[in-house]
Amino acid sequence: MSKRRRLIVANWKMYGRLTSGLVLARDIAAFAETARPLSFDLVLCPPATLTWAIGETLQGTQVMLGGQDCHTATHGAYTGDISAAMLVDLGCRYVILGHSERRHGHGESNELIAKKVEAAQVAGLTTIVCVGETAEDLKAGATAEIIGKQVRESLPKNIRTSDLVIAYEPVWAIGTGQQPEPKDIVAVNRHIRNALGDIGETVRLLYGGSVTPSNAGGILAEDEIDGLLVGSASLNADGFWAITEPCRI
Repeated sequence: MSKRRRLIVANWKMYGRLTSGLVLARDIAAFAETARPLSFDLVLCPPATLTWAIGETLQGTQVMLGGQDCHTATHGAYTGDISAAMLVDLGCRYVILGHSERRHGHGESNELIAKKVEAAQVAGLTTIVCVGETAEDLKAGATAEIIGKQVRESLPKNIRTSDLVIAYEPVWAIGTGQQPEPKDIVAVNRHIRNALGDIGETVRLLYGGSVTPSNAGGILAEDEIDGLLVGSASLNADGFWAITEPCRI
C-alpha cells in the first residue's frame, strides 16, 4: 500500500445533463457513505454546467468536487472561460489541468499549463496536472524524455507541492481500451519522481487511461501508483465504485 493517501478522481468530460448528473453524483455519494470514513480521497469533476448543482449535492458527503480546467487570469474579457476563483466559489477543491484533450485538442503548451497551475494554486485549488506520451512517442522510445519535459515545463517555479497531484495518462491509452502494464506505469512514475527532484516522494501520482473495474486492482497493487484518474468508467456509479475497491481494503 502506498504511503501516500490514495486519490480516485472521476473526469466526466463533456458528458452528463442536469438530471443524469445529479443521479450519478447522489449514487456515488451514497456508496461513499457506506464506507465512512473513507480511507482515500474521492473527487468528481463534472462539466462546468453541472458544477454548481453537483457541488450542492455533495455538500456534507465524503466526496469532493473538482473542475476540468481553468483560465490563467482571475477575471477579464475571456468569453467562454472560467477562472480558478470561480471554481472555488462553486465549491471546487481540485482542478484538472493539462489533460491531453486540452494539450492536443486546444493546442495548450507546457508554458500555458504552468500559468494555469499557478493561478489555480493561488486560488487555493489542488492541481491535478496531466502528462502523457503519444503512440508515436512510445514507438520512438521517447516516453521518458517527453514525460520529463512535460513535468518540468508544466509546473511554475513557486509550486505548492502539498496541493500538487500528477496524473500519467498515455495519450494512446485514453478511450482505446489499450493500457500499459502496471510495471510500465511504475517505471514512468519513477521518471516523474526523478523529474520532480526533492519533492518527488511527496507528490501523489495517478494513472489514467482506459481504467475499468477489471484492471484497477492490478494497477493499485503497485505502491508507486497513488490513485486513478477515471474517464468513461466514472459515468456509471456501480462501475466507478467498484474501481475504488482496492482503496477500501
